[in-house]
Amino acid sequence: MDVKKAPAIVLAHGALSTSDGKVAHGLIRGSDRFAIGAIIDPDAAGQDAGEFLDGRQRNIPVVATLDDALVQAAQAPSYCIIGVATLGGRITPTLRASILEAVAAGLSIVNGLHDWLREDAELVDLAQKKGVELIDLRCPPPRRELHFWSGEIHQVRARRIAVLGTDCALGKRTTTRLLLAELKSCQQKVEMIYTGQTGWMQGARYGLVFDSLPNDFVCGELEHAIVTCAREADPDIMLIEGQSALRNPCGPCGGEMLLSAAAHGVILQHAPGREYYEDFEHLELRIPPVEDEIDLIKKYYGVPVLGVSLNGHGLSADALVETQQALRAKLNMPVVRPLEEGVSALADAILAASNET
Repeated sequence: MDVKKAPAIVLAHGALSTSDGKVAHGLIRGSDRFAIGAIIDPDAAGQDAGEFLDGRQRNIPVVATLDDALVQAAQAPSYCIIGVATLGGRITPTLRASILEAVAAGLSIVNGLHDWLREDAELVDLAQKKGVELIDLRCPPPRRELHFWSGEIHQVRARRIAVLGTDCALGKRTTTRLLLAELKSCQQKVEMIYTGQTGWMQGARYGLVFDSLPNDFVCGELEHAIVTCAREADPDIMLIEGQSALRNPCGPCGGEMLLSAAAHGVILQHAPGREYYEDFEHLELRIPPVEDEIDLIKKYYGVPVLGVSLNGHGLSADALVETQQALRAKLNMPVVRPLEEGVSALADAILAASNET
């Protein structure tokens, strides 16, 4: 995207080392919308954010305070991005205090949580005095602007690949972006359809914030984003970022991508080291085996799974490799460790499937 990036800092608020910091993780790995100058997280202060995250230096310092961020950021920031995904999307009192501090320092706030800043009278008054914005990404458009599903999706020629998951917070968006870059390097005309707030923060041009919409409009808004992308960009391939998990009872999701988006194929994200759905371990709700999820997608939705992308949470590096090799033999399809070895095998599978039809 040939657009000047807006300088920003990210409020990770002690979550950088956990899956709750996934918004910050995505922004550290890259954004076409914001130039990230610093991450605020006192628990990891003094380190390079990229090295802390995955061993790759990215020249983004992790600092303890807002004042440190304002001093150490490469460019004077205009925005402070809330980089945590709190339970229920709530703004805690401690987080609110940090947001007030950032607004007082003259920074606009980018908020991807369910609690809206625009409903906080004190924040609104302070933002008006400072001349800054409060951007609530999970505030849906007016109902009159929303769309119902129409069937126009079946006129879109682009191959649509959904990146779905067997659980929440295991890297669907990261794999989607890695595939986007890999396919572009293969000279493919490809676009990403974002479905979460972080995708927008990272600069994807087409999409929707899935979980902020009234249910009646989810399928129509997904179709509308895809049709708009086809009309304006006319890609050969669209990668659709999945949300939540296929069978996680707190947010079962995937049918919309398979049916309403008329997906042609699936890349399935899986964490073999997880036994239970994240945050519900106390209920002992088991994640089904990955081969069962593949059967579900194929038998009940009629869509082939083209490959599997693994998250190593809970496994040592050696155990992850062993699991990868075992799954590759059992499933007879590409199985990759995306952060360790890239996604070229998955991109090849997508291209091969596209050439078959």
